[in-house]
Amino acid sequence: MNTTKRASVKEIFGWSMFDFANSSYTTVIITVVFSVIFPKIIVGDGPDFKQGNLLWSVALSVSYLIVLLTAPVLGAITDYSGSKKRFLFFSCLLTSVFSAMLYFIHPGMVVLCMLFVILSNIGFSYSEAFVSSFLPSLGPPEDLGKISGYAWGLGYFGGLFSTAIVIFGLGPTIVQNFDNLRFVGPITGIFFLVAAIPTFLWVKEPKMSVKLESKENIVLIGFKRIKQSLKDSRDYKDLMILLLSFFFAYGGLSIVISFAFIYGDQVIKWDHGIQILMFIITQITAAAGAFIFGFIQDKIGARNTYTITLVMWVVTVVLISGADTVTNLLNNAFGLSLEVQKVFLVVGSFAGMGLGATQSACRAMIGIFSPKSKSGEFFGLWSMTGRLASIFGLIGLGFLQVALGLKTAVLICSSFFFAAIVITLFIDEERGRISVLAHEGE
Repeated sequence: MNTTKRASVKEIFGWSMFDFANSSYTTVIITVVFSVIFPKIIVGDGPDFKQGNLLWSVALSVSYLIVLLTAPVLGAITDYSGSKKRFLFFSCLLTSVFSAMLYFIHPGMVVLCMLFVILSNIGFSYSEAFVSSFLPSLGPPEDLGKISGYAWGLGYFGGLFSTAIVIFGLGPTIVQNFDNLRFVGPITGIFFLVAAIPTFLWVKEPKMSVKLESKENIVLIGFKRIKQSLKDSRDYKDLMILLLSFFFAYGGLSIVISFAFIYGDQVIKWDHGIQILMFIITQITAAAGAFIFGFIQDKIGARNTYTITLVMWVVTVVLISGADTVTNLLNNAFGLSLEVQKVFLVVGSFAGMGLGATQSACRAMIGIFSPKSKSGEFFGLWSMTGRLASIFGLIGLGFLQVALGLKTAVLICSSFFFAAIVITLFIDEERGRISVLAHEGE
């Protein structure tokens, strides 16, 4: 029987504040603000910005590839050395420092800018895996859904708050305003570092059951543990099935995250006010989805909750692709005069709810299927899977967009979520829990 006690409210809040902190980076730098500044101002190859967009994709892909190759090993090292907080701190510092270094970038400094983005995004990706590896120590399996959902939901408010500071404090993303826009990086870096302070003050280093022999090399140990875990994967069958499902799910999510606002601009042709409203609504609904489904998960089980969120995504992507058709049907059936962009806004609220719920539910399931002594290692595998899925999803959409157009390409990405649903049917949650108990009883 799992005897893990629920951590104190203060410790859970401290752990959750890291999600609040790191959302500033992924929202401001990767999704909303600097992703526009880079092609538009730093590269500046208008009017179509093809080279800027390509180089932005290259920078992110390089960072994901590096994380893909190293995160599982680093996770194993944290398990073996009992130094999760130390690794988490240095990953946080890496993100904050190189985000702040973007202040020194000027138009035309493309290569140096890409280097800073690569290094900061590597730090962010590591921190995401390191902080998640604390989850199994924060409570018994039946509480992990609520804890993960609470943290993920709080994270979206961090993204909303930090982005609001930048958007309303620094002004529009135009060349004439570049002197103000230079502060995007420092503001993000400082926000991340300061907001993460409760994590380092209140979250305890989990007690580890493994000890490092004095003559052993910690890096070699990391590789050995990954090799052994892959050999022993049959003992964690449900974890491996979940990672395969997550690969397809996150491939679809990476497309939605990266192209939702591009789709709104190019296909829906929304105005600036609707664009801002979409950002606000998706952040709020994503937080709500993470909170609500966290509680639902603890009532109906992790696998069932995860599956429901994937079904939501299939429906949502179909509605996104058919927003104009849905608008025409509603107008003709009820004598309305709805605009496509406003129907798209409503659909976007469902997308936001699924965004928070799917990732939170999957993270909780990884926690349930991970023995404490392997949590860093398995969350490293989770991070690796997500990065590989991002590369797969974005490259796949790129080719489909060239061949079929953006609208059809986005519709096809619903098949990623469908594949994830089918794979999830083979997960046995109880069997996965028994595997963990068997390992911890050794």
